[in-house]
Amino acid sequence: MAGRLDGRAALVTGAGSGIGLATARRLAADGSRVLTTDRSGEVDILADVTAPGINAKLVAETEARFGRLDIVVACAGITGMQMLDGASDDYFDEMMAVNVTAVFRLMRDALPLLKRSPHGRIILIGSVMSSFGEAGMTAYSASKHAVLGMTKSVAAEVGAYGITVNCIQPGAIETPMTAPAFATMPEFRQKWVDKAALGRLGQPEDIADVAAFLVSDEARFMSGHGVFVDGGATQRQ
Repeated sequence: MAGRLDGRAALVTGAGSGIGLATARRLAADGSRVLTTDRSGEVDILADVTAPGINAKLVAETEARFGRLDIVVACAGITGMQMLDGASDDYFDEMMAVNVTAVFRLMRDALPLLKRSPHGRIILIGSVMSSFGEAGMTAYSASKHAVLGMTKSVAAEVGAYGITVNCIQPGAIETPMTAPAFATMPEFRQKWVDKAALGRLGQPEDIADVAAFLVSDEARFMSGHGVFVDGGATQRQ
């Protein structure tokens, strides 16, 4: 049976674990060829997305392997908690470098190839933190507000080429990145379980399934939006 992404080529950053890994696997299951990258893990290319020129190289490598690029999913990201009165410049700068600047560069460098695709898709990973605040999350929240803003603006720029741009806004997801915080602060974990109307934390596959829809033809008229995938958490403030 044919997959809905047969013949397409995708680049997924942050694919060594968590949401990125689940998304890469789901796109491949739907028929897409996928180039995966991360700083660690079993990926095609080990790379730090903040390194100068690296995103252009990843795009070029995708074209070299597959002859095209149709889908970009920017899953590489970091999180953290620091209260404002103790937060360092380095902490804030790293958050923005990974979550914002690297995403900007990836979209910019992928655009020439995406313009040539009849199915150009960009998926960014935002957060429910772009809709409300949380103590200790100033830097992270700022970065995810920026991701949502870029989603809207880039969608307006590239729509003429048939490219769609959307942002998935996850709630609390159990991943290797969030596991340490949940383990050391069980009350924080329970807070998010209680916050979700569905009464559980999300899994990486919950996000990957939405990403697979957004890059498919079924979502061809959907662009410039942040899509909450949070188990109903934002309904229970």
